[in-house]
Amino acid sequence: MEINSRQQFMTQTLLPIALVLLSGMFHSVWNLFTKLSLNKSVFLWWTQWVAILVYLPTVIYELQSHSIEPTGYLLLLGTMALHGLYVILLAKTYTIGDMSQVYPIMRGTSPLLVPLLGVLLLGESLTFYGWLGVALIVAGVLSLGGWRIQAASKKPVYYALAVGIIITSYTVYDKITLAYVPPLTLNEATNVGNLIALSYIALRSGMIKQEWQANWKTILLGGVLAPGAYILFLFALWMAPVSQLAPMREIGTVFGTFLAIFLLREEQGPKRIAASILITAGVILLGIWG
Repeated sequence: MEINSRQQFMTQTLLPIALVLLSGMFHSVWNLFTKLSLNKSVFLWWTQWVAILVYLPTVIYELQSHSIEPTGYLLLLGTMALHGLYVILLAKTYTIGDMSQVYPIMRGTSPLLVPLLGVLLLGESLTFYGWLGVALIVAGVLSLGGWRIQAASKKPVYYALAVGIIITSYTVYDKITLAYVPPLTLNEATNVGNLIALSYIALRSGMIKQEWQANWKTILLGGVLAPGAYILFLFALWMAPVSQLAPMREIGTVFGTFLAIFLLREEQGPKRIAASILITAGVILLGIWG
């Protein structure tokens, strides 16, 4: 009995948490690659091609053992649209804003909204300590974003908030879709949606060849890490409530902040370190007592 309880704890608690934390790390790395690219839309367009081709064999294998009902295909169209809008807004946000400013705002919107929607729409629940963890994560992420906004810097913040709302939408939507579509197939559909959304912008830019020549290594890595990060998160969602896991994914904000400090040389201060501690504490509260 004790062994079964231990195995159940590992499967239902520790494994989803580990997947989400790894997902957050991957997410911060490919966002760094995007920020360093020449043309953000073209870079992301190339990564979608890599992602589709790399993960296609796993999708074919998955579909051999999972049949999808018509409802599932309809839901996939919705997730393709949401992710396509997300990637367009993401490219624009990184074009006009600093990573250390916009990344925390983009990632800080959903930790509060997703648990609320999970409770209200999906019938999930969090303990008092879980909500306290959410509050710490949101406070930490928003502190990282630097909310003393100058008039000239409002536009990146507005775009970052829009991205955060889209992240909230597709996170809850994809949790529902997982009841009809397996994770690898769902992720592949998001990649196709992203590619379709970016194609007109990328082809019109005239920078497809130039971007590949300048950044083909990070394009290849980003094409593996970006969908890989979301696949890990989708498998975690398959095992645990979205209201608990979505805020924990924002540990990626801590990774992103330190990448911005050491690689992009963006200005940071002691406040950023304190904010990272808040986020980490919130993740621990959610993971253990949420």
